[in-house]
Amino acid sequence: MPKICQITKKKSMLGQNRSHAMNATKKKFSLNIQYHTFWLPEKKKKIRIRITKKGIRMINKFGISKIYKKYII
Repeated sequence: MPKICQITKKKSMLGQNRSHAMNATKKKFSLNIQYHTFWLPEKKKKIRIRITKKGIRMINKFGISKIYKKYII
């Protein structure tokens, strides 16, 4: 399963490590993805989603009901 946030749709990025001599080696920047369970009061059930820390902050700000309707459905 790819590391993609279900709310923000962010993916991991590719970049380069640079040494002191400016030699470039490829690097993958991974996301802070976690599984999190939320309770939906309208549907009276729990949902489990893969979400980044920024997505959790969005849910705390706007509420799970609004985010669920806008991004997940």
